[in-house]
Amino acid sequence: MKQQVHWLLGLVLVALATLSQAEPFTPSPATPAQLQAIREGGYVLFIRHGPTDTSQPDQVPIDLDDCSTQRPLSDAGRDIMRDIAHQFHLADIPFGEVYSSPMCRAYQTAAIIFGDGGYRVDPNLMYVAALTSSEKQPIIARTLELLSTPVERGSNRILVAHGPNMVEVMEYFPVEGTLVIIRPHADGSGFDYVASIEPGHWAHLLKTAD
Repeated sequence: MKQQVHWLLGLVLVALATLSQAEPFTPSPATPAQLQAIREGGYVLFIRHGPTDTSQPDQVPIDLDDCSTQRPLSDAGRDIMRDIAHQFHLADIPFGEVYSSPMCRAYQTAAIIFGDGGYRVDPNLMYVAALTSSEKQPIIARTLELLSTPVERGSNRILVAHGPNMVEVMEYFPVEGTLVIIRPHADGSGFDYVASIEPGHWAHLLKTAD
């Protein structure tokens, strides 16, 4: 029995050592060719909400019906997202369904980019950072479903949610306001990360793409 315990402990230590040596995720800036690809559709575009005012943290518990209990978009963040909205539509990127987290900072970001009524709030895109492991499970499952379900050519699926949610599915914590390009597998079994467009990258990308 002792030998079995020692063997299992050894496996755990090896696994922890491997994890500690893993390199952090490094995002790839989108290229003009990748911008052209999403113009043709068939992708999922995950947008992390705009920059927020960290001096006003989320309260515990959060009241989804009361934005004053949640970390808000900052004034500068709203301006940044208005600029991104302009660049996004200038890029002529087609889209169909737009899904948003129920958190105020997420659906307000969606409204800035896609207009009031231009998105659908999905409770299972809720911010996961303050949740228990069991509470996270339906959110992780829904996020994986939306990232992995194929999208028809000529359109893209949009998700507006949170950095910690991406950490749960691909260990990537995008900066606020980043658009992450995802390619679903044709059989719906998973997805591939393609590239990212961070807030300061839009102008250069559009300039080099034209």
